[in-house]
Amino acid sequence: MNETAAKEWLKKAWHHFSSAELLYKEDHYLDIIAVELHYSIELILKSFLAYENRKILRSHELFEIYELINTYIKLDKSEIKLLTIATDYHIEEAYPASGHQLPLKEEVKEVLDFTKSLFKRVCNILSMNIDNIVDK
Repeated sequence: MNETAAKEWLKKAWHHFSSAELLYKEDHYLDIIAVELHYSIELILKSFLAYENRKILRSHELFEIYELINTYIKLDKSEIKLLTIATDYHIEEAYPASGHQLPLKEEVKEVLDFTKSLFKRVCNILSMNIDNIVDK
């Protein structure tokens, strides 16, 4: 088990999450918040691979990553739907697109809440003290 590597992945995930949370509170651009949330979720999920010293999949498709680590954590159907939404954030929000609409604020809030919950759950599963990961 590689707790150090997992902690590094979770620390980086927290940076993306806390940036998204701060931007959301400031009513900033929803597309930027959405991309930050996608990266946070991706890094949270990949922390399991780091913990096991497994190859880190070079993919941004969150359900694909989840399938590799679902022996550690079980997500329900609504949470898997949020993985799909967050994957779309990476595809649709990271790059300019003609006529594209921003994600809805309510949807971004739902993904924000899910990401925070996921972070806490993963820290608990890996027996990581959140205070040792989160920057104060």
